[in-house]
Amino acid sequence: MFSPVLLTKVLSDPPPRYAFEISEAGLAVARIGKQPEISFQPLEAGVITASPVRDNVLRMEVLAPQIEALAPRREKKRQRAAVILPDFSVRVTVLDFDAFPAEPQQQAALVRFRIRKGLPFDIEAASLSYFVQPNGGSRRVEVVAAVAPMEILARYETPFRAAGFHPGLITTSALCAIQMTPREGIALLVKLSGPALTLAVLEGGALKLLRSIELASGAAEEIASHLYPTFAYMEDELGTRPQQVFTCGLGPVLNEELGREIQDACIPLRSRFGLPHQFNAGLLGYLESREDLP
Repeated sequence: MFSPVLLTKVLSDPPPRYAFEISEAGLAVARIGKQPEISFQPLEAGVITASPVRDNVLRMEVLAPQIEALAPRREKKRQRAAVILPDFSVRVTVLDFDAFPAEPQQQAALVRFRIRKGLPFDIEAASLSYFVQPNGGSRRVEVVAAVAPMEILARYETPFRAAGFHPGLITTSALCAIQMTPREGIALLVKLSGPALTLAVLEGGALKLLRSIELASGAAEEIASHLYPTFAYMEDELGTRPQQVFTCGLGPVLNEELGREIQDACIPLRSRFGLPHQFNAGLLGYLESREDLP
């Protein structure tokens, strides 16, 4: 598993039997076995609204019964579940350090100090997870950090716990979706989910930059306007434009229009578990990361 999938905690023994991706459109669900059973349960408009600063679950009375209906009826103990959140609800960043302490408490304090600048919420009232990722033998230490207000996370977790699930892994859609990109070369993932655009820069499978932006129209021209500064970052930091641009959630027409705008081929993401779209890409990416699945 690509370790930046982690957000709050991981219980990998045994791995979760269920996985859920929450979006403004609905719940993508997988009951995990040799052949995962995958489904999608739509939600009414206004039940979920992704935000890094406000409550995301606006109608718990609608969300909770739908999750309760998905719970296994004959299980006496809580079932482990992976819960995949909308990209726009969590701030993810890549930090680099000349040196990184070995003591976990010192590590967390240093990451909190570095990440607090520019956050739209109080870091002291937030849940933080981080991962030191491989960086190709460089002396610098790269840390992927994910942070979200504890109140937002608690509201997402509550209906799962009430239904008898144990959400032992909480992550975001984009951090899972990058499992469907190659592990070599320099690539850019362009992921659309509702009004949120997420851009992930990858080098050899390692995350270099992740941005999540709320769009006004979602037109190809608007998306391209956010790609141009990302290309400039890649040329400055990595010495090249992306060798491959992968897209998810754009659909054939918008995908073609964006390719013309940026004058580069846009390659739709693929998964062996189904077609990734706006509201299930994280779920399918999570399944791709599971080494116990065929």
